Amino acid sequence: MSKTALISVTGEDRLGLISELTARIFDLGGDLGDTTFAVLGTAFEFSAVVEFPDQSVLEEIGQELQSLPLLSEASFDIQPFKYDTSHGDSGRITHRIRISGGDQPGLVARLSEVFVNFDANVVRMNCETTEGQDGNQNYVTRFAVSIPPERAAACLAAVGNTAGQLELTCTWDEAWESRSKK
Repeated sequence: MSKTALISVTGEDRLGLISELTARIFDLGGDLGDTTFAVLGTAFEFSAVVEFPDQSVLEEIGQELQSLPLLSEASFDIQPFKYDTSHGDSGRITHRIRISGGDQPGLVARLSEVFVNFDANVVRMNCETTEGQDGNQNYVTRFAVSIPPERAAACLAAVGNTAGQLELTCTWDEAWESRSKK
């Protein structure tokens, strides 16, 4: 039998973090499940669902990870993961949507409301400010969503219309996983 944990780590971004952290998790007998990593400003955030051998003690795992040189100043939260590790239908990405343009208060809230109206689930989201080709700031939001097939066309049209009303550019594609199941 195994023990499943949610490991969350934040700290100053440094080269080699993922390599050092995941290698140590592997050395401790951990098997990575769903995992995310993001640079947030000058910091990083790492989250993973990890299966460990049943005899593993989560507190000891946390101490082992914190002893890594690149993570000595990082903040850790390690706790039992009490949810199912397999994705249901709403966790399967069917479309990837990219919206870009000027940043506006409430932008993510307005776009997220559209998904709710079409029973679409946001599986992943990433927002960042980048420098555009013209040298101006460009706010880019990427959504990986699960849209029910019968509602996909209407949902994508509504997202595009909302982006247009906000003077933003919207592009999307059907996720590879979705295309391969047809």
